Amino acid sequence: MRIFPRVTRRRFLKQTGLTLAAAGAAPVISTPFISSALADTRTLSIVQWSHFVPAYDKWFDQFAKDWGDQNKIAVTVDHIPVATVAARAAAEASAGSGHDLFGWNGAGGAHLYRKFLMDVTSLVESVEKKYGKVTNIGRQIGYNQDDKTWSAFPDYYINFPVMYRKSLWDEIGMKPDTWDNIRLGGAKLKAKGNPVGISLAHSNDPETTWRGMLWSYGGSIQDETGKKVVLNSKESIEGVKAAAALYKEAMTTDVLSWTDASNNQYIDSGVSSLIINPISAYRTAQQLNKKVADDIFVMEPPKGPVRRLMDGGPEFYGIWKFAKNKEAAIEFLRHYADHWVDAFKASTGYNMPIFANIVPKPMPILSDDPTSTPRDKLAVLQSSDEWTAATGYPGPAWPATDEIYNNFIVSDMMAKAATAAMSAEDSVKWATQQCEAIIEKWLHKA
Repeated sequence: MRIFPRVTRRRFLKQTGLTLAAAGAAPVISTPFISSALADTRTLSIVQWSHFVPAYDKWFDQFAKDWGDQNKIAVTVDHIPVATVAARAAAEASAGSGHDLFGWNGAGGAHLYRKFLMDVTSLVESVEKKYGKVTNIGRQIGYNQDDKTWSAFPDYYINFPVMYRKSLWDEIGMKPDTWDNIRLGGAKLKAKGNPVGISLAHSNDPETTWRGMLWSYGGSIQDETGKKVVLNSKESIEGVKAAAALYKEAMTTDVLSWTDASNNQYIDSGVSSLIINPISAYRTAQQLNKKVADDIFVMEPPKGPVRRLMDGGPEFYGIWKFAKNKEAAIEFLRHYADHWVDAFKASTGYNMPIFANIVPKPMPILSDDPTSTPRDKLAVLQSSDEWTAATGYPGPAWPATDEIYNNFIVSDMMAKAATAAMSAEDSVKWATQQCEAIIEKWLHKA
């Protein structure tokens, strides 16, 4: 087991002129998978989150091993808990040493760490020539609008559909297709012992979900230019009021301290009537309780008064400028892209494509899943790019939006109102001030 220095995001980002909130100390990395060949072979070290679909990690490790053996490159793959990715990145950037290839989960990497990352524009453009242009959400992940370069390789995005117990909602004669219906129906089901489960804690899931709710009510953090904070609006306040009502009427206080795994466990246990989450929760239920899994259905994210839209979880690889094996990292990513359909299948449809033509349609597994009842249960996810946006919506993703995401400002804004620590109006004002300070700082750095 390899133990790395204790460097928090706050410590590193303060040292480099940033002010992100800390997420804790740099994690201890578990015993890595290593493809070892001859002692004098080249090496490639990779770190990425422990996937919520374990079969994907198993596939990836074997894939990396096979590629390393073929090219006489000793490949090391470290898997770390998703909650520790940001701290791990801060530690490596602070030390100027670490893995060659860094895999991020969630916003807060490609733009914040741009000056530490190698330009991979030629790599992305070469993959685009083979597999089609990067979609809009993909461009938000690692593309820099100011100089038209890529500071990270966009791997995939994670969609967040509604995941609900069909029998329970059928019993009350309602469909959870709008935020209002989720609140009203959720209150009825909570009374029956089956609450709604949406986290209000500090992790990726709530940051994506509550952004989606904010957008669906017509609110947003920044304008289309990314130079002006527009959060303090009537639409945002209505969205926060709706979130507070949803919490009070349809949820329990447990959600205030959840991790990203908690809502999965909540619905898989048969307790929750609805969560908003990637399909990993469903895949786990298939292994734990077939009866519950067969009753879990998915649909597009809930519609609000203005639109139907949900934030997506971005996944991307960066190559540190201090990496010792940059060429091997690039060649590995190029080879990985050529086998991306295999990666998609290994994730059982969890990893959603970013290059337009890299996965043929109808998509394997999602269009016809022999493990699901009915077999087309997941088909709606094939078009999730139509209702998924990136963190900066409606403007660009840039360092300021990454920092806002990393500081959990949206989740805290909702939680303050939900727990009556602040009124909806005051929580929006508080969040606006936080966002204005961050955006103003980054505009001065530009």
